Amino acid sequence: MIRTLAVTHKGELLTDLPLQSITIADYAWVWADFASPTPEETLLLDTYFHFHPLAIEDCMHVLQRPKLDYYENVQFLVLHALNEVTLEAEEIDLFLSKSFLVSYHHQQKSEMDEAWEIVQGEIHSRKGWSGGPMAAAYTVMDKLVDKYFPSLYSLEDELADLESMGSTESVEELMSQVFNVRGRLLKLRRTIVPMRDLMYRIVNSQHVQSNGEERIYFGDIYDHLLKLTDMIEVDREMTADLRDSYISLNSNRMNSIMKTLTVITTVFMPLTLIAGIYGMNFRVMPELDWAYGYPVILLLMLVLGAGMFRWFRRSGWFK
Repeated sequence: MIRTLAVTHKGELLTDLPLQSITIADYAWVWADFASPTPEETLLLDTYFHFHPLAIEDCMHVLQRPKLDYYENVQFLVLHALNEVTLEAEEIDLFLSKSFLVSYHHQQKSEMDEAWEIVQGEIHSRKGWSGGPMAAAYTVMDKLVDKYFPSLYSLEDELADLESMGSTESVEELMSQVFNVRGRLLKLRRTIVPMRDLMYRIVNSQHVQSNGEERIYFGDIYDHLLKLTDMIEVDREMTADLRDSYISLNSNRMNSIMKTLTVITTVFMPLTLIAGIYGMNFRVMPELDWAYGYPVILLLMLVLGAGMFRWFRRSGWFK
């Protein structure tokens, strides 16, 4: 599907014009959005806009790393949107010039729809920063970055819950959840860090067709990406701390169990020795003929067990 937005030199907004009927020179600027395009629609990148073959190839072969390339007064940008369910990156490509913006993406994205509505509203209202293709490109990038925050906030809530579940869940279950959160943080990092680097290049590039005021807006997006990367690093450190805490907790529990088993084994060692001695099949054992031998041996075993238990307790083995 291709949707179009054209602004006349008088500032009038025209939408949903057939792309082939648009002569870009007749308008102040034009935005063409290729959303889940068919192969025939994709061919228009070459036959109508005459973009560089390498840029068109990058559009066809996803997933490219976020980048900025320059082709004869046209900037080609590869951006990454975020799938809120899988946290996987989804590519959005922009062709930017002074007279047009072309956006190309294989999936329908709500961020693009929101940016489309905002740009139309800005043009109608004549308020705010409605400066043409560069303003529209900024709006797209801003919406893409805004969508990163909810997913990261959700992961931070999960980490907060994990911190309070240490005494109610098994260590194995907690460790599994920690590694799950850590894996999703890694997915976010793979999307956000390259976008941060790209935005830094846009803000500091002399080739990007923007004035000083527009660079302030792109700088604001860059600040948001810096905040996101800092949050991810803090959350990754938190998962590492939680992992180490759970490992220490598990080791402490194992040590406690081993100490208890050691005490029980140690108490029963002399009792087992006594039982083993009188369980031997020698014919000459005087104690076997003694009338009080059985109760005396039982009493001895009880005294030994109780005495050792008391000694272990006074030695602090049960603390």
